[in-house]
Amino acid sequence: MENEETPQIITHIETNLDHSLFDCKWIPCSAKFVVIGSIPRGNGTIEIFEITSGETKKVKLIERPNAFKCGTFGASSDVERRLATGDFKGTLEIWDLEKSCQVYITKEHTDIINSIDGMGGNTSNCGAPEIVTGSRDGTVKVWDPRQRGKPVANMQPVKGETRRDCWTVNFGNSFNDAERIVTAGYDNGDLKMFDLRTMSLRWECNLKNGVCSAEFDRKDIPMNKLVATTLEGKFHVFDVRTQNPTKGFAQVLDDSTKSGTIWVARHVPQNRDIFITCAGNGHATLWKYEYPEQRYRVDDKGVSCGVPGKLKRLQRMVISTQPINALDWNRDHLGLAIATAYDQYVRVLVTTKLNLH
Repeated sequence: MENEETPQIITHIETNLDHSLFDCKWIPCSAKFVVIGSIPRGNGTIEIFEITSGETKKVKLIERPNAFKCGTFGASSDVERRLATGDFKGTLEIWDLEKSCQVYITKEHTDIINSIDGMGGNTSNCGAPEIVTGSRDGTVKVWDPRQRGKPVANMQPVKGETRRDCWTVNFGNSFNDAERIVTAGYDNGDLKMFDLRTMSLRWECNLKNGVCSAEFDRKDIPMNKLVATTLEGKFHVFDVRTQNPTKGFAQVLDDSTKSGTIWVARHVPQNRDIFITCAGNGHATLWKYEYPEQRYRVDDKGVSCGVPGKLKRLQRMVISTQPINALDWNRDHLGLAIATAYDQYVRVLVTTKLNLH
C-alpha cells in the first residue's frame, strides 16, 4: 500500500497533436504553454495552448518553413514573455507571441540547434539577459538579445580536436551581475563547465555516454548541484559547491534504472532537492537528493574535497508508451508540469505531496 506521504504523478490531461513534438514550455505567469515541433512536410510549429476547465484548448499556431527543435523564455521578462527558439537549420529566433512575429533572428550555427537556455530575463540582480545555444556543429554560443548579429561568446573545439555534437546546454551560478556558468554536454560523454566571467573552461569530465540533459538545481544561486543524464539510462548528481583541484566534484551515480536513455532531468522550481527524470521507456521518476552530514572534508594536504549525498526514489510512473523528450515544471503552481513524448502527445501532469519532502 502507498504511504500517504508518497508523491503521486498523475496524468491530468492528454492531447494528441498528430505530429513530432520536441519541446514544451509554460508561458510565464499564465495558464498557457507552448509546444514546439514539426509537421510531416518538415515545417516548424509553435502551438499555444490554454488550460480551461480541465481541457487544453489550442489558441494559436505559428508555422514556419524550418522545423523547430527547442525553446526558452529564460532571457525574457515576465511582461514581454518572448520565446527564443532554435531550429533544424541552426537559426536562433525570438518571438513576440502576441503578434506572432519574430523580433530577432540570427543564423550563426551551421547545423541543428539541439538545446537552448535563457537567463537574466525574469530574475533580478543576476546579470544581463542572455541565451545559450548548443549545436550539432560542435559549438556553444552565448547571445545577448539586446545586441544584433554575432554571439557574445563562442565555445568551439580547439584546433585538432574532434568536433562533437553538443546535445545540451544550461546556465547556472548566476547569483550576481558578474558570475555566470554554462554547462554543455556532448555526444561522446564530455561534460564541460564554461565560466563566462573569466571566459575559460572551469571544469570538464567524461561520463562515458552521450550527455542528453544537464541542469543546475537553481540557476540564480551560487552553484549547488548539477544533474547530468546519459544515453544508457544512467544519471550523475554532482555536488558543485566544493571543487577539488585534482578530483573535481563529488558525485553520486544512479545506474539502477533499466529504462533506456534518460532524455531529461528537471528540478522542481519550488524545491531544488527534488527532480524528475524522463526516460526512453516512458517512465517519469521523481528523486530526492539527500545531503551528507557534512558536504566537504579536508584531506591530509589541507585541501577541501566534496562528499557525495544519496538519492531517494520517491515515485515512478509510466506516463507514455514512447520516450518522454521534454518536461517543464510550472514555477507558479507546485507540482504542475507539461511533458511531450515521441507518441505525439502533450500531457499536463500533476504531482502531489511535493511540499512534504
